[in-house]
Amino acid sequence: MVHFSGPSHPFTVGFDLDMTLVDSRPGIRAAYVALAAETGAVIDADLVVSRLGPPVEQEMAHWFPAALVQEMSDRYRALYPRHAVEGTFLLPGAAEAMAAVQGGGGRAMIVTAKHTPNARLHMDHLGLRPDVLIGDLWAEGKAVALREHGAGVYVGDHVGDVRAADAAGALSVSVVTGPCDEAELRAAGTSVVLPDLLAFPVWLEGHLAGRG
Repeated sequence: MVHFSGPSHPFTVGFDLDMTLVDSRPGIRAAYVALAAETGAVIDADLVVSRLGPPVEQEMAHWFPAALVQEMSDRYRALYPRHAVEGTFLLPGAAEAMAAVQGGGGRAMIVTAKHTPNARLHMDHLGLRPDVLIGDLWAEGKAVALREHGAGVYVGDHVGDVRAADAAGALSVSVVTGPCDEAELRAAGTSVVLPDLLAFPVWLEGHLAGRG
């Protein structure tokens, strides 16, 4: 867990990372290609990046026998800094969404399934400055961190993020920039669907004013 600041704030908004704040597909694809080259395994990296969200171990189970899943997951995480950081970029509206929270006196936290040290590399490379960064959590597992930090809203792109918000008692706000479309997200129970984070500041203003 990485804390960037610690003062009391009137509200906290949580954000997922991959395909919510950043488009990590090129970098993750490169890391899987490197892993395949190193191990000789057949990995469809394009398929991998079409379904980002769950922990690496779940993806590795598609390509390696169960006995090797943890070892290959650890190796992927070791390869990640060299291959995936440079190829990842901010999605439209990401910086503005976090600025809307922090500029309004709130705290912006990132809760992601990505390995925390690798998530921190993205923060440094892209200049994102969340108040709190917590990695290695997925779906309902994220709820512990969201509750601990009093997040009233959790923003994500995956049905797993909707489950996280629900388990935390937070409002689920979804963007359709990831693998799940609006129908999937609404079926999962999200409260708000936005096309991308460019729409988030206006939504947040209305939400804080009691209009949404």
